[in-house]
Amino acid sequence: MGESRRGLALGVAAYGIWGAFPLYWPLLEPAGAMEILAHRLLWSVVTMGLLVVALRRTTQFRALLRDRRVFTLLALAAAVITVNWFTYIWGVNNGRVVETSLGYFINPLVTVLMGVFILGERLRPLQWVAMGVAGAAVGVLTLDYGHLPWVAIVLAFSFGSYGLAKKTANVGAVESLTLETSLVAPCAALYIGWLVAHGDSNFGTHGLPHALLITSAGIVTAIPLICFGAAATRVSMVSLGLLQYLAPILQFALGVLYFHEDMPAGRWAGFVLVWVALAIFTVELVTHRRRQLRLTVVASTA
Repeated sequence: MGESRRGLALGVAAYGIWGAFPLYWPLLEPAGAMEILAHRLLWSVVTMGLLVVALRRTTQFRALLRDRRVFTLLALAAAVITVNWFTYIWGVNNGRVVETSLGYFINPLVTVLMGVFILGERLRPLQWVAMGVAGAAVGVLTLDYGHLPWVAIVLAFSFGSYGLAKKTANVGAVESLTLETSLVAPCAALYIGWLVAHGDSNFGTHGLPHALLITSAGIVTAIPLICFGAAATRVSMVSLGLLQYLAPILQFALGVLYFHEDMPAGRWAGFVLVWVALAIFTVELVTHRRRQLRLTVVASTA
């Protein structure tokens, strides 16, 4: 029971930190989204590399380099998570915190949809209902925004693709993220070098506290990942699935209550439909898993 409580606390910490990210990225301005992303990648690879050594996972890391299939999957993961990180930072720093929260609200539904079209999985009837309601929500939000909520859609599909690549690779979180950031870090370093050469770099030009905040991007990336990894081994998948809603709930609350972003009636209607879809999806999932567990218990005692 103690391990379960510890796992729950670690899960809340991980998703709580991710949910509070909209408070962090604006602190790195006046650096633009691309410069912030480059520093996040660069300092993340430094932080993750130190973690690999500290946790004695150098053998596992070298194994990733030798496995061509895993290496290819993690290269794909590196590409899509870079797109995800850039889109999120850009959205937060351009007054679209509410829309970024939408991306992570619909991510579980997008992930299921990718399972259908890519892995050939089949949806159960109530899951189709949830998908239909989510589709209606996107339509309502498109009418409200006057265009597709592209920030949310890019976030949902890029993170869904990242999850699919990581699931297929099936390797440790620390060493895999180290490889992913290692693959993209050279481009990040070149971009930062280009900014410095042209006098456009914001690193070190706004005082020591600002420079330290930028370098902390690696630690800010690593801490929730470590908490999440520790939680995943201590709580059930159902609990972990429910915890994932904590981050977008916090992001949405920050967007509305702290950043005071506009929420006209049409936008509220769209979000309510998203929440209805998630409620249907979550209740169906929990019910289905309980039913499967009962059948397993009955079969084992027969």
